[in-house]
Amino acid sequence: MEKQKITFDRFIRGFITILLITSALLLVNRLRSVLLPFVIAWFIAYMIYPLVKLFQYKFHFKSRILSIICALLTIIGLGVGIFYLVAPSIIVEFGILKDMIMSYITTGGGKSIPNLISKYFSQYIDLEYINNILNSGNLISAIKEVAPHIWDVLAKSFNILFSILASLIAMLYVFFILMDYETFSDGWPHLIAPKYRTFSINMIHDIQESMNKYFRGQALVAFCVGILFSIGFLIIGFPMAIILGLFIGILNMIPYLQIVGLIPTLILAILKSANTGQNFWIIIAEALLIFAIVQAIQDIILTPKIMGKITGLNPAIILLSLSIWGSLLGILGMIIALPLTTLMLSYYHRYIINKEPIYKDDIKKHIKKYPDEKMPESEEENRTTEK
Repeated sequence: MEKQKITFDRFIRGFITILLITSALLLVNRLRSVLLPFVIAWFIAYMIYPLVKLFQYKFHFKSRILSIICALLTIIGLGVGIFYLVAPSIIVEFGILKDMIMSYITTGGGKSIPNLISKYFSQYIDLEYINNILNSGNLISAIKEVAPHIWDVLAKSFNILFSILASLIAMLYVFFILMDYETFSDGWPHLIAPKYRTFSINMIHDIQESMNKYFRGQALVAFCVGILFSIGFLIIGFPMAIILGLFIGILNMIPYLQIVGLIPTLILAILKSANTGQNFWIIIAEALLIFAIVQAIQDIILTPKIMGKITGLNPAIILLSLSIWGSLLGILGMIIALPLTTLMLSYYHRYIINKEPIYKDDIKKHIKKYPDEKMPESEEENRTTEK
């Protein structure tokens, strides 16, 4: 292959390209506060769109506006229904927690709490102030006294007002994106030069499929982990067992972030020890045993079986991917580890060993929508072969 010479014209074009890319990145960085509501709205619209399709095409709603409104009302109704189902038990659990805190303040923890922990609480936490706040009468008066000051701070805070405005703008974005979702999702290839269109469509298809598989699988893993933690905490009689278990399950949407759940677990173990007189180290050992058992089930059974089946990755590759990307990029790396690994393997199979066929569904959809548009030679050859 003949090596291309670096001419003055080629150098200028390369310099202008780099300048344009740099300017685009700087512009995006400058407008990130404006673009963020749109990005969030697009993600929300992407999640809601299947429900809108259900109302419009399955239930045969003629109006897209009516379909969007029904989809939003359905989501709000589900949220309210779940809240009313869970709220009573949460109120009971917090009532028990309040009694445990009062017991700890009254007794000082007793002999069941290690001296180091008792000294730490007495040194850095004003127990008398908490006791006065938890007293129902004082709690109401404290709220009345503090509320005007809080409102004054919020009213003068530009950031809070801007956040509210951004939320309203994001909701408007969601509505208008859903109104013309098909136009956005099917028309974007028209903005790309024909030479790069096939590759771009395939790349977006791969990213979308990888992310769909990952979030679907990770949500199922997180749900199973939350249920297992709740059952485990109920077995050992841990306070706020269901709430704590589900909280740790939500944290598990990011792999291994459930380690953060050790902080509320430690606090609840202290309160339980003070309330029941049971040895603190026995309580914390039982809780840590639940963590170890659930983590083992997750690593040995759930993640390999669920994520391995959905993403098509070997369990060893899954663990290696999480370790490598987590080490390189931290929490963000652990979030994108499996989608990125799946995407890299997909391109390895497609372009290096030519094992995977190119996705053509989105390309055919674009050709059907724009039949007179000029396509790259490779795509014309594909269409001739199919005929």
